Amino acid sequence: MATTTKNLIESFEEFKELKGIDKTSLMSILVDVIKHAIAKKYGKSNNYDVIINPDKGDIEIWKNRTIVDDEFAEDSFEFDPNKHISLSEAKKIDDSFEIGEVVTEQVDLESFGRRTILAMRQHLIQKINELEKTDVYNKYKDKVGEIVSAEVYQIWKNEIMFLDDEGNELIMPRKEQIPTDFFKKGDIVKAVITKVEMKGATPIIQLSRTSPVFLERLFEQEVPEIYDGIIVIKKIVREPGERAKVAVESLDDRIDPVGACVGIKGSRIHGIVKELRNENIDVINYSPNPQIYIQRALSPAKVSQVIVDENNKRAEVYLKPDQISIAIGKNGLNIKLASKLTGYEIDVYKEETEELDDVELVEFSDEIDMNIIEKLRSIGLDTARQVLEKSDEDLERLAHLDKETIQKVKSILQAEFEE
Repeated sequence: MATTTKNLIESFEEFKELKGIDKTSLMSILVDVIKHAIAKKYGKSNNYDVIINPDKGDIEIWKNRTIVDDEFAEDSFEFDPNKHISLSEAKKIDDSFEIGEVVTEQVDLESFGRRTILAMRQHLIQKINELEKTDVYNKYKDKVGEIVSAEVYQIWKNEIMFLDDEGNELIMPRKEQIPTDFFKKGDIVKAVITKVEMKGATPIIQLSRTSPVFLERLFEQEVPEIYDGIIVIKKIVREPGERAKVAVESLDDRIDPVGACVGIKGSRIHGIVKELRNENIDVINYSPNPQIYIQRALSPAKVSQVIVDENNKRAEVYLKPDQISIAIGKNGLNIKLASKLTGYEIDVYKEETEELDDVELVEFSDEIDMNIIEKLRSIGLDTARQVLEKSDEDLERLAHLDKETIQKVKSILQAEFEE
């Protein structure tokens, strides 16, 4: 029988050491388990005191009985030997006892019997597992939208089970995996937490690598200006593993948001692309002007003209014949993502009007400073004719160029066509 009691205490010690649950909570659970067993055996447990000494592994149970006169003990239906003790019996313990006093006696845990103690052990394990699951839920419920790294533990057809650094189970359904993802047991994988809920008594923590939030968090990790709030991600749309478009805006005019996100020679975006299985990422400057925004969203295609119907959220986009397939993209993916990014239904048309030959602005780099050319290109002006068609006021306001520079640039560009 002593072995059974030892098993109960060892179960308590095991959970205390391995589960990381605080000592106070464990003691409270063990007290509740023992009192539950007492109540099941005797009907009530409110006249019992249970004392746990976690450092020594001791469990003390004390039964408190009220002293009643012998006549009550013999004749009354209300006499309960679990709660009452006759005066004559009490005096056998201590001759000074009187009616109404309380006799406190220590109860040996073994007296409950082997089956009851085994039931206590199972109840203890059940209660601690429930507490552990609640703790897991509480740990993760406020972490939705955060990136975690977890180890692949088991791979099934429709989902993968991961373990975090504390051994908690996390789930990633197949639809939340990038199509080209391939993992094996033991791999450490990054993903974003998208859902935390309790199903019955079990916490379900769901991960995703296809969510736009995952891409957003990766940018925050790689681009300090985004993490610090200097650059704002306005919107992200993705076709996981294929292509993504990210609209960004700088709150500091001195910082180029696209350049900051891409990094020198692509240093910042390279790690993100690699994490996403070589997903192509178009980073574009956000604009509140729908025409400019749509034009940029269709990158890498070069758009000739955009006509917007703001009421119906539709846009007619005109392009040169060689740019139409680029705007549409493989399997229509580029135009589909551009439409999601801007919120406009985009219709593509072949440019009908005949225009004179145009010249890319970069062709004038020997006459016009590249900083000026980049400012013009940042507002969607990539060719000489596009610049010439813009008013001086627009160029001054949008490209932040002074009037003298604008006149000089236009003079150089106009001379190209006059020749």
